Amino acid sequence: MNDGDRDAQDLIKLTYDKLSADAASDTVLCPSCGAVSMFIGTTRNNFEGKKVVQLEYEAYIPMAESQLKKIFCDIRERWSTVRHICVHHRLGVVPVTEASVIVAISSPHRVQSLEAVAYCIDALKASVPIWKKEVYETEDSTWKENKECLWAGGTLK
Repeated sequence: MNDGDRDAQDLIKLTYDKLSADAASDTVLCPSCGAVSMFIGTTRNNFEGKKVVQLEYEAYIPMAESQLKKIFCDIRERWSTVRHICVHHRLGVVPVTEASVIVAISSPHRVQSLEAVAYCIDALKASVPIWKKEVYETEDSTWKENKECLWAGGTLK
């Protein structure tokens, strides 16, 4: 490309390391895009009156990566101007206020990247085999099923 853009990239990172919004954002920057839209999902300290002290994530990594690639293909079919797509998801223990998931998408204009980010996080929660356990102050815990999960009767927009 004339303007120094690199070819469109789909980036997936499933890691036990702390996530960085700057790192995710940097991976989707390019000269032809005027929009980088992001979603950052963090651990909150409560759920239905219970004090949450941390989340714990597990994944079937090969299937999670495969499913994310399918979501990226869907995004590119729906929003043809999307340039770069990045999903970073943390595994293992995620303390309160730290990021569990970051979605970053670039496009020439904001509408496409904003819509694509919303679709991506909804599709991820509905279909990617990543499981979350909430650990409470009382030391009990609950494995959570996303309301969006397709296997739980959820739907994608």
